[in-house]
Amino acid sequence: MANVHEPGSFEGVLAQWPVLATYGPLELRLAETELEVEAAQRLRYRVFYEEMSAVPSPLMRGHRRDFDRFDGYCDHLLVVDRASMDEDGQPAVVGTYRLMRDVDALRAGGFYTSGEYNISALLAAIPTGARLLELGRSCVLKAYRLKPVTMQLLWRGVMVYVARFSIDTMFGCASLPGTDPEAAALPLSYLHHFHPMQAGPRVRARDELYVSMNRKPKDAIDVREARRALPPLVKGYVRAGAQIGDGAVIDKQFGTTDVFIYLPVAKLDPRYRNRFGATP
Repeated sequence: MANVHEPGSFEGVLAQWPVLATYGPLELRLAETELEVEAAQRLRYRVFYEEMSAVPSPLMRGHRRDFDRFDGYCDHLLVVDRASMDEDGQPAVVGTYRLMRDVDALRAGGFYTSGEYNISALLAAIPTGARLLELGRSCVLKAYRLKPVTMQLLWRGVMVYVARFSIDTMFGCASLPGTDPEAAALPLSYLHHFHPMQAGPRVRARDELYVSMNRKPKDAIDVREARRALPPLVKGYVRAGAQIGDGAVIDKQFGTTDVFIYLPVAKLDPRYRNRFGATP
């Protein structure tokens, strides 16, 4: 089910901005109905399981949707193409992002990220009243990745959401393709040496899942080549000012190597604030 907010929490954002942004036939908005969430899940299935190497459960394969227990507690950002219809005759969802605030994580029994990383020290160190946002399940249909506009619309939506809910900290897991950490030694080592979490509570991969990211010495890293090796989403996080947790996690279901992303809103790169962060 689509996330149902506590009364008044969203302060009428859907009523005031039913469409958060547009670019030609593309529209950015939040899923409001079960059918729209299912459309996002179908997109995730196409990208993760059909285009990439994730392995669906029999139930997912039968429904041709990617889903888990967290979906019903999250908000789902959508980019829809008004010029293209899906199988239900609705504008096709071509990009999506899953967003879960701390208040919704309480109802869900925790954050998705805690299945891979020990985030207890980080959560304990968050000041009283600070607001958290977990980012996840970001994907864009292959044909719409040729130009950056779809991902830019999603980032715009994230920043509108951050402003509306006064979010202080964003975090989540981001993925590198493949499950061989040696094949990803350059980008993993680059993230480890050049973008570690700063002083204070640090996040570490769960002991039973921990894979070292320190696979090359810092002075052996070609920074330009390492940045080129980063997936676009991870590169975007780093450019925005993200810090990286200790250790990677191999996700065999999705066929990826995951890293922890920590992004304090106050430390966002000013270029991202100026481009995507205008308050609605």
